[in-house]
Amino acid sequence: MSLEANKTTIAAICTPLGSGAIGIVRISGERALEIIQTMTQMQDFPPRYAKLCNLYDRNYQILDEVIVLYFKAPHSYTCEDVCEIQCHGGGIMVQRILDEVLHFGAVLAKNGEFTKRAYLNGRLDLSQAQAVAQIIEAKSIQAQKALVRQLKGELTCFVEEARESLIEAMAYGEVMIDYAEEDIPQDTLERLFGKIDSLSIKLQKIYTHSLARRHLFEGLALALIGKPNTGKSSLLNALLLYDRAIVSDVAGTTRDTIEEGLSLGGVQVRLIDTAGIRQTQDEIENVGIQKSKEAIEKSDLVLALFDVSKEFNQEDEEICKLLEEQKNKEIVLILNKNDLGVANLGAVQNLQKRFDKAKSLFLSAKSGEIDLLLDYLKEYLSSQDTGEIILSSANQLQSIQATLQSLQNAKIELENGVLELFSYNIKDTIHHLGEITKPYESADLLDKMFGEFCLGK
Repeated sequence: MSLEANKTTIAAICTPLGSGAIGIVRISGERALEIIQTMTQMQDFPPRYAKLCNLYDRNYQILDEVIVLYFKAPHSYTCEDVCEIQCHGGGIMVQRILDEVLHFGAVLAKNGEFTKRAYLNGRLDLSQAQAVAQIIEAKSIQAQKALVRQLKGELTCFVEEARESLIEAMAYGEVMIDYAEEDIPQDTLERLFGKIDSLSIKLQKIYTHSLARRHLFEGLALALIGKPNTGKSSLLNALLLYDRAIVSDVAGTTRDTIEEGLSLGGVQVRLIDTAGIRQTQDEIENVGIQKSKEAIEKSDLVLALFDVSKEFNQEDEEICKLLEEQKNKEIVLILNKNDLGVANLGAVQNLQKRFDKAKSLFLSAKSGEIDLLLDYLKEYLSSQDTGEIILSSANQLQSIQATLQSLQNAKIELENGVLELFSYNIKDTIHHLGEITKPYESADLLDKMFGEFCLGK
């Protein structure tokens, strides 16, 4: 890379401040071992061995009894000399130790600076560095698994393999330009088209798969919709196991969206109880209904509630029309109040036929009989981890989009026999694909990206 890591020795607290049992201060840079030797008044620190010792301040007063780990460059997280001080937890102790480390020559690390140095020193590429930050913020077990695979180089390997295939295609194109006056062998053209089509299919599959699983990284948004008094608030309370929403026989009780979170099947789920959707003259209620429609648009999964103990009416039809507008969205029909009996089985069957791709469940939210729904949600969430590559950030998705477009342009130029433009577009494709792992040559861009990491990483 054209950029080099700063040679300043940096330090930061790597554990959350609070009442935890252990605190860790990390030091990275040329003076890391020297600072530790000064503060412990000891010289012998074999690499990768934990050493119990006393730590002293600038006045030679003992600070704490600590464990020190020394990682000699390049065999460390940053590829620099790294020392980690494991001390007793609590905000005061770790802060005092950090203050003394800074006094003896280190400077306070910026957000993400340890990982930035790992990137600049070639230990991690950008996809791996981003995985480090996102593992901490992951909203599901499945996302953490995908990010660990990315950290271990799964995405990097795919990009390198795709890049090799594109370089080979570009080489074919350059040879054909050199022999443009001669007939191009048919098998050569077929081989090139085959490479382009094969890679396009793989990239499109990864892109589509990643978009469909964004909720694994951001948390699943689950919207409860239905006409008034279908039991949305009762279902919300049953899922949360406490009375969060007001339950009443009076229509229009919920006039705004209510949001609550819970963990389900290892995934952070954001439940959104919406206002009952109906025609009304109440201005405040209408605002709530509009918010409900916006919440549905932003949700990943829609639970549509219908009261099967009563005849379906025009308000139910309004819900059905709204559901039909939700293209490519997972919908679950909640046939609620089943304990009161089914008023019109034919109407229920027609509803199921109308939304034949949707899962339908007979429940009684008020009595808490929602095991079928919980089992379905856990099964749905567990099925999201297929072991395939998942793009975890916006810039990765944008890079794949640009790669697909350049690849399509290259195919068009090859079909038209314009070999120079074919080669140009293949080069463009290689550039966009490479942005996933090594896109930045600007210090400002790097500072911005790594500045979003937490302190100590």
